[in-house]
Amino acid sequence: MMIVMVKRGYLGVPLGRFAEQHDFAKPNDDRALGLMTRSARSVMEALEDVVVAYGQSDEYSFVFKRSSNWFKRRASKLMTHVASQFSSSYVFYWRDFFGEQELLYPPGFDGRVVLYPSNQNLRDYLSWRQADCHINNLYNTVFWSLVQKGGLTTAQAEERLRGTMAADKNEILFSEFNINYNNEPLVHRKGTVLVWKKFDETTTKQIKLPHEEKGKDVVVTRTRTKVVEQHCDLIGDQFWDEHPEVLEGDR
Repeated sequence: MMIVMVKRGYLGVPLGRFAEQHDFAKPNDDRALGLMTRSARSVMEALEDVVVAYGQSDEYSFVFKRSSNWFKRRASKLMTHVASQFSSSYVFYWRDFFGEQELLYPPGFDGRVVLYPSNQNLRDYLSWRQADCHINNLYNTVFWSLVQKGGLTTAQAEERLRGTMAADKNEILFSEFNINYNNEPLVHRKGTVLVWKKFDETTTKQIKLPHEEKGKDVVVTRTRTKVVEQHCDLIGDQFWDEHPEVLEGDR
């Protein structure tokens, strides 16, 4: 299986600087997350051999089906096409999510290609990215609660969390800020999964035969596919059981 990963980066500008300069809410900005997902959907609609995509924070991973022959499977072509489509979509849809807020400079996204020989390798990769989402989001949720609600400086919050485990962070959230981490939005805790789904589209058309004076309404049903967004667990078996089309047989 071939995976193309894109991640926000800008020459000479640290990753966090872009978020600061554009006043992203902390610890999560739903506008920014929505824009990332809309850009990812644009990539999937342009490259239909992408069977699943997973995104969190400032990154998205696109999984091409094993039998794909797009660009004769040339890694450089796939990487540049995905990165350019994603970057241009990010700019194109910016106003849909940020309204009149100005985009201060063109954002850039770097890309990389990874090949995994088996379905288990692919599942392990996506599980790793989702686990990374959870670890980072738990830390950021506690960190910014300490700063925004607890009155600590960023340096003090960092020191307070040094050496803490997940249970410690959950305890701080609950005991000091009455926040149950398990009730936080799934999009923040799990990230976003994009998959193709089939839908039956029903329309009514009027058909008039040559020997008839009046036409008659006929109901026509077509099956179409579109990209849908989910915030679900990728580590267990349920997603993979519900979407067997994502994994093609190992060779």
